[in-house]
Amino acid sequence: MRTIPARGNVQLAALIAPATIAALLLFPSLASAHAIAGNRVFPATMAVDDPGVGDEINLEFGHAKSLTDDGDEQNTNTTSLEWDKLITPNFALSVVGTYVNINAPNGGSARGFDNFAFGVKYRFYVNEKHEFMASVGAVAELGGTGARSVADPHSAITPTLYVGKGFGDLPDSLKYLKPLAITGTLGPRLTMNSADPDSLSWGVTVQYSLPYLQNFVQDMGLKAPFNNLIPVVEFPMSTCTGGPCSGHTTGSINPGLLWLNRWGQFGVEAVIPVNHASGKGVGILLQAHLFLDDVMPNSLGKPFFGKGE
Repeated sequence: MRTIPARGNVQLAALIAPATIAALLLFPSLASAHAIAGNRVFPATMAVDDPGVGDEINLEFGHAKSLTDDGDEQNTNTTSLEWDKLITPNFALSVVGTYVNINAPNGGSARGFDNFAFGVKYRFYVNEKHEFMASVGAVAELGGTGARSVADPHSAITPTLYVGKGFGDLPDSLKYLKPLAITGTLGPRLTMNSADPDSLSWGVTVQYSLPYLQNFVQDMGLKAPFNNLIPVVEFPMSTCTGGPCSGHTTGSINPGLLWLNRWGQFGVEAVIPVNHASGKGVGILLQAHLFLDDVMPNSLGKPFFGKGE
């Protein structure tokens, strides 16, 4: 579950957490994951949340360039750490903290934690035959919980629909399209401040799973690490729905690669702004993600109620 867009740079977490996660992820094994519909695995994408629920830890680093109100260029480095916890096999809670380091000219630099965000998500439908999954949820950003220099003092909530569809049900004449999958999110971001206009948050991902190609379409003889790669393009977007900015859309196009194994995944994506208002230059996202249901199946990796998958 991705509770807020990834941003991040926490020094202690940057030293300890990546080493721990990397040690587990580098063990060779078959790819697995929490978001499974039939033969389809929906990976934990970085900017557009997937439709699955699970016991997970997600660490992301981000770097982006943008312009100040005066037209000067500034760099923003971020580190986000998120914990998702299953309450039942289909219902999860999440919490995320993001540390922000803004380097701007003329003494405009700032650093500190952004507002903490809490999320809920309920997976209400899975069709294994057609590789389809759908969930509903909401994310609450708690105003005033972050540093004054970087965080909004007002809260916001975003109820969201999450969907994913794999194309493994295509006819054999189109077999090389079967590894394709798409996921999407849609939800209004409702702010608690009249000066901060509401917006529509929406996003799409397009994925081509090489593990799916290798295991369920045709053995291409792919060797590690290529046999566990999923090329992906994400389109995280936000459209203003009120005030002077009404109708204006900002966002990015994020091409990248995800590498999965049984314990989790690594990811890297470029962040390409879709317009001038979205940023300047190409940014980057880096991800290390753990599936706790495989790493710690008898403790942190199992639901409070009911049996895990």
